[in-house]
Amino acid sequence: QVQLVESGGGLAQAGDSLRLSCAASERTFSSYAMGWFRQAPGKGLEWVSGINAGGGSTSYVDSVKGRFTISRDNAKKTVYLHMNSLKPEDTAVYYCAARPSLASTRAGEYVYWGQGTQVTVSS
Repeated sequence: QVQLVESGGGLAQAGDSLRLSCAASERTFSSYAMGWFRQAPGKGLEWVSGINAGGGSTSYVDSVKGRFTISRDNAKKTVYLHMNSLKPEDTAVYYCAARPSLASTRAGEYVYWGQGTQVTVSS
């Protein structure tokens, strides 16, 4: 069982930056691919970014490319989502998720989920 705990959300203004963190309990964290998803009010779950277990491959939804960066520190068992140039449309609850080895854009392929952290961006 992998426990994931997100942190770093909060209130921001358009153009600001935030860094989300997701800390894992599992000592084999380095063997898991990690993903970030978000759910805006009244909308479905959206994949945002993913990083493979080794950290060598990352991917992003088009709407955040060039603004968000995913990274991981396997020694700290933590994955990060660096969010720059925030927009009001980035307002959502952000979730991290874990699955073995390769990242996926499909929520159903992730095994473990965090509880989410709220990001609210005002214009």
